[in-house]
Parts: sequence; C-alpha cells; structure tokens
Amino acid sequence: QVQLVESGGGLVQAGGSLRLSCAASGGTFSINAMTWFRQAPGKEREFVAGINWSGSRTDYLYSVKGRFAISRDNAKNTVYLQMNSLKPEDTAVYLCAAERGRNFVTRAAVDYDYWGQGTQVTVSS
Repeated sequence: QVQLVESGGGLVQAGGSLRLSCAASGGTFSINAMTWFRQAPGKEREFVAGINWSGSRTDYLYSVKGRFAISRDNAKNTVYLQMNSLKPEDTAVYLCAAERGRNFVTRAAVDYDYWGQGTQVTVSS
C-alpha cells in the first residue's frame, strides 16, 4: 500500500518562500503522475500543480504560475513544491496525491488514488 508523507510547511511572511516535500513509500513502482492540492478553511480542495512520471510535463494553477515549481526525484520517490513570492491567499493545508495507470496530470481530485495527510502553510501579511 502506497503511503505519502508531506513535510516542509510552516509560517512565513508574505513574499517569503517554502519548499514542500512528499515522500512515497510502499508499492511506489505503481505511482505515475503526482500532484499537489490545497484546501483552505471553508473552501473546496483545489489543484495547485502536477507532474508526470518522467517530469517532462507539468501543469499549474493559473494563480501560482511563475511563483511555484513542482519537481520530482524518482530515485528518492519524492515530489517537491518550491513556493516563492508567497501571498496570504496561499494559506491552506497542502496535500500530495498520486495516481497509478494514466501517467498524465489531471486537475480532478477524484482521479488520484493515494493521498497524504497534508502540511499546513500559513502566509502572514
């Protein structure tokens, strides 16, 4: 059974940076595309960024393009989200998700088979 564990969240001032990590374990050979979602209090879960297995294709939420960068290290079974120029509206719990089989990024949460518990990101103004 695949397990995903996020880390790297925290409190940062507006304009600052954070780097999130998501480490996968157990049956990682089945993982293809990996993504980051976020969920703020009272809001729906929102796609943030995704990457296919080789890293050749990425997709981003429009509001984070140019500020966030997703990458992965398959040797370490880890996906990263580098977040720069953070804004208060980026405050949310950030969750890592992975899918098996398709190997292309979709923006629908229902398309993902495995989920982490999330890491809190808080951006103060």
